[in-house]
Amino acid sequence: MEITVNEIARLINGDVAGNGEIVIKRVAKIEEAEEGDITFLANRRYYKFLQKSKASAFIVDKSISAEGKNLIKVQEPCLAFLKVFQFFNPPEEDIQKVIHPSATICENCKLGENVAVGNFVFIGKNCEIEDDVVIFPNVYIGNNVKIGKNTKIYPNVTIRENIIIGRNVIIHPGAVIGSDGFGYVFDKDRYIKIPQLGRVIIEDDVEIGANCAIDRATMGATIIRSGTKLDNLIHIAHNVVIGKNTAIAAQVGISGSTQIGERVSIGGQAGLVGHIKIGNGVRIGAQAGVTKSFKKENITISGYPARLHEQARKREACSNKLPELFKKIKTLEKKINSK
Repeated sequence: MEITVNEIARLINGDVAGNGEIVIKRVAKIEEAEEGDITFLANRRYYKFLQKSKASAFIVDKSISAEGKNLIKVQEPCLAFLKVFQFFNPPEEDIQKVIHPSATICENCKLGENVAVGNFVFIGKNCEIEDDVVIFPNVYIGNNVKIGKNTKIYPNVTIRENIIIGRNVIIHPGAVIGSDGFGYVFDKDRYIKIPQLGRVIIEDDVEIGANCAIDRATMGATIIRSGTKLDNLIHIAHNVVIGKNTAIAAQVGISGSTQIGERVSIGGQAGLVGHIKIGNGVRIGAQAGVTKSFKKENITISGYPARLHEQARKREACSNKLPELFKKIKTLEKKINSK
């Protein structure tokens, strides 16, 4: 596929500085780009690569200039490059839009148009699967599950009974939706299991990473609101509610009945206790241990136990000085004892 710099500029509504007739054949990272490639610069920390790069053209912020380079200046370089990346890499059909003869589809199921069902898929009773859904091999879907249009379910996913999944959802391999919540009562000398009778609701445009586990509610629903993105290896416990357009990095654990607001970002390996509330726009640092509610909006918290980020930094700075302070104290003790 070949396209000129001028044509790319029209595609992304950018302004050309340099030779607009240069032909572009590929997209590439700025550090690895060669002649015929287009790349982008979104962060000034990478400006040094702009001067050294062999790329034929660069998508940059409107404030960037570079003599001798062919630039396409835009308002949002990341979004513009994404559009160019998609142009050079159009989506391919992952699976034929057929129902494989080895699949098991139980009674009273309703399948829409252009639904793809791969090898050895099991679909339980009374399920509703809308148009253009793609279900890859070895997926298990329990009874009374509803799946919205254009959803893609990759191999070895388990979706248990009474789950609702919206439209344009992506579920990556190995995810488990609707596993039992961790609920027990201790009676004398043993644990008695609390029946987990609720469900999970996944709204539209959610992406769930590989090997995530989202537990069903004890009663009611565990809810993932629209636009939320989950990385791999995340555990979401029973009755958790996660607000719209929230992003959660890998290995995060969220305990039962916690409520996460909208547009929240949670760094990798953070842990949240149960029955707390996190406000809209809160940023939680990696490996934070969140032991209480933070309802104020648009704040950053970090550390263990989690606190406002500035407080956590001061605490960390003090901790780093402890060895030096300890030596001073030992020296003072010797002086005092020698008198």
